[in-house]
Amino acid sequence: MTGTLMEGFLRFEHEPYHNFQDPATAQAQEKAFRSVREQYVGRTFPMIIAGREATGEKMHDVHNPADTREVVWRFPNATHAQREEAIAAAKAAFEDWRFSDPFQRATIFKRAAELLRARRFEFNAVMTLENGKNWSEADGEVAESVDHFEVFAREAMRWAQGKAVYPMPDEHVTTVYEPLGVVACINPWNFPSAIPLGMALGAIAAGNTVIWKPASDTPLSSYLMVELLFQAGLPRGVIQFVTGDHDVLGDDLVDHKDIRMIAFTGSKNIGCRIYERASKVHPGQRWLKRVIAEMGGKDPMVICADADLDEAAAGIVAAAFGYAGQKCSACSRVIAEDSVYDALLEKVVERAKRLKVGLPEDNADLGPVIHERAARNILRYIEGGKKTAKLVLGGDQPDMGDRRGGYVNPTIFSEVEPNDPLFQEEIFGPVLAFSRARDWRHAIELANDSEYGLTASFYSRDPHKITEARKLMHFGNLYINRKCTGALSGTHAFGGYGMSGTNAKVGGPDYLFWFMQTKTIAQRY
Repeated sequence: MTGTLMEGFLRFEHEPYHNFQDPATAQAQEKAFRSVREQYVGRTFPMIIAGREATGEKMHDVHNPADTREVVWRFPNATHAQREEAIAAAKAAFEDWRFSDPFQRATIFKRAAELLRARRFEFNAVMTLENGKNWSEADGEVAESVDHFEVFAREAMRWAQGKAVYPMPDEHVTTVYEPLGVVACINPWNFPSAIPLGMALGAIAAGNTVIWKPASDTPLSSYLMVELLFQAGLPRGVIQFVTGDHDVLGDDLVDHKDIRMIAFTGSKNIGCRIYERASKVHPGQRWLKRVIAEMGGKDPMVICADADLDEAAAGIVAAAFGYAGQKCSACSRVIAEDSVYDALLEKVVERAKRLKVGLPEDNADLGPVIHERAARNILRYIEGGKKTAKLVLGGDQPDMGDRRGGYVNPTIFSEVEPNDPLFQEEIFGPVLAFSRARDWRHAIELANDSEYGLTASFYSRDPHKITEARKLMHFGNLYINRKCTGALSGTHAFGGYGMSGTNAKVGGPDYLFWFMQTKTIAQRY
């Protein structure tokens, strides 16, 4: 960004990750775990409605995935009346916030970034205790949240300038962008900081107000982020933080006549349901609702015969088994040319064997999936795969002693056919399918053989093959000679094709447009 628009802003740089191999850094993270356990474990936290703390008639427990016998904290379940109060409060707050100075919004985001930098170890620890990420995975997400604050500060200023139009001889014509209204942000458990924050900041930076509904498995990561925004100066009515069950915060929230837009990240089934329900105009509703949705993936990594197999194997293992495969961008399919298939498979299996399953709080390579129910679903896929493909690694659960949790060993199947559920369906766990391709063009065909189209990787040294892959691979995020996870806010605009969602591209230069409407103003001289 150049010119006077960004005067006063330093050049944007991505927040660096912590190096936990450094003893002092590791000690700081361990200290944060002790502090979080002392300050937060066992507490009951409130909702935030109309700027005030609110409790509920019922509470729900949040369990530690590393040992689900441990209840780490509790949150209330909103009532129907509290949902209505929250929407009314967001609607009222919109009348002021819509006219707020974009520089005010940017200043709040910049201040929030500084506050979060000072508390990264704390936020890492909270996330680990409620969704099972190890230190590095949690730290990467919190660093991305810092980046979001910095990126959206700049985007708020950029979009406030409007766009130039072709002039008229007797009129002054401008194109400006105005906010929509109340945006319901419905959030996932696997990225409880960065994903909710990205959607909410898109709304707020554009001048909208937000109903922030966190996943019931991971509410504290969201609650602390909302409170941090308030501490940075965001008016408390701009976000309504509401927790609870789908019977109150599901269909009825989506259907509400005063909800102008829904921003959703989660499963394909729920995303499609939201998209369908939002298309209906309810009595008293004066607009067509807008929906953005990110709904998962079945992400391939294509390995050509001329690829660097060691680099490819390292990328595959990191992308497939980081956070136990519980990323919408995780590699779940490897499609390799026949001539290098066996050698690549051997390298990947050897690397995956070195992964240690253990406690996220101890920074194990691989922790549990979110809960035992998710593990049972993953194991069903594994049992089916044993009948249709060749199991070459894992396929079972580790012995974790008396701990209860959804632990699944890193699992790799080879000789997976394109019609196999292992190849086509999102499993959302540490399960990787290897498939053979006749040649690199066949590999691209197989990669595209999916209803999803979120992320993909293509490994080759050949410029011609790379050029063809750039044109032909049907994915919202395509990575060449690198893993398919690890998108950086402001650089790798993130969002997919097909049933992966609406391609809204969070963290990208067009994202705020989704949260705005365009006004043309022509004034005759």
